[in-house]
Amino acid sequence: MTNDSTIRIYYDDPYQIEFTARIIDQVKQGDNWGLVLDRTCFYPESGGQPADKGWLDGVQVIYVSEEKDKIFHWVTQPLPGPQVKGKIDWSRRFDHMQQHAGQHVLSQSFYELYQAETLSFHLGEQTASVEIDLSQASYELVQRVEERANQIIFENREIKTYFVSPSNLHQIPLRKPPKKTGDIRVVEVDKFDYSACGGTHPRRTGEIGLIKITRWEKIRQNIRFEFVCGRRALADYQRKTMVTRELVSLLNVHQEEIKESVQKTLAQVKQIRKKLNKAKEELSRYQAQEMASQAQTFFITEYYQDKTPEEVKFLARQIIRCGPYATLLATRVGGMIHVVMAVADELEINLREFQSLIGDIIKGKGGGSPTLLEFRGEKPDMFSQLVKEITQNFKKRYPNVLAEKGEKNNLTLT
Repeated sequence: MTNDSTIRIYYDDPYQIEFTARIIDQVKQGDNWGLVLDRTCFYPESGGQPADKGWLDGVQVIYVSEEKDKIFHWVTQPLPGPQVKGKIDWSRRFDHMQQHAGQHVLSQSFYELYQAETLSFHLGEQTASVEIDLSQASYELVQRVEERANQIIFENREIKTYFVSPSNLHQIPLRKPPKKTGDIRVVEVDKFDYSACGGTHPRRTGEIGLIKITRWEKIRQNIRFEFVCGRRALADYQRKTMVTRELVSLLNVHQEEIKESVQKTLAQVKQIRKKLNKAKEELSRYQAQEMASQAQTFFITEYYQDKTPEEVKFLARQIIRCGPYATLLATRVGGMIHVVMAVADELEINLREFQSLIGDIIKGKGGGSPTLLEFRGEKPDMFSQLVKEITQNFKKRYPNVLAEKGEKNNLTLT
């Protein structure tokens, strides 16, 4: 391994996309080869910014990393050298330039308006995010920050980069103290933001295009804000415009009336659902009465394919209101089984005695009270076995539950 460091062309010209270089080292790691060049346009992953992608002599560079002053270009095969021609993926590079510069402007806007520091930055494939030292956020706060950040963009301020020695660093009003020692590379958004940064940035803020915060959430004691800049902001706006147009067509209203129309529709759905649930409950009461009156014993079982767990639970409660019944009901939801077991108080049976049995047979978890259990399990085909096991248990310990009722009871609802 040589001790030569890599000259970073992107420090001086982030717009240069092609270059020639000399291979000074190649290392094998697994199935890939890491090439160290004497100079490069490729940015290695660091500081929250992903690595560039591109090609060396037509071979795709799948990742770029750094170790001290060396930059490793990872490819799937060794290159003969000693010279190589490199080319970076400009679309990816410029996207990262827009997002990273946008983050600097956004972070300083938070600090200027609310004295809130940026704790971390992440640049993903679709969105970027910053974690900000704020305990809460509101739409009004977000709007204010967006307006300030975009004002800086529309002013098309110059973005400068330069190195500062440790002895002169105190003269630069850095937003955050640097983590590195020695000469520090400063990225300055003209008279607005000063950051220690090794990333790639456009020459002027106007190239960022636009900053839009798309969502925010509480994380630990802080707030994480997701945002998009430039082409990503355009794509986000295009997607939302398409959704808006579809809603206008579906609801047959003007754009300004979408919210009111949706609220009205949701209120109607709520009322319809309320009436439907009431009708289902009434039906379950009659169903429970019929099941109880037709049962040969005081133990009623049924396995449904079309009821919700809530409906099965309600039905079980109605059955035990009809008399001294025990019931075991189940429904299949997707690939799972939902089991409800209930007993009338007068039977004096503690269902907790059956918890382990139910859980083991259907391979599930659950629990409940002495008179009602609920379980959810991974074995939907084991209901017949469950009925068999509980029936045998009743025969040994509670034979009266399985006794024939004799004449059909004339039961009424309570």
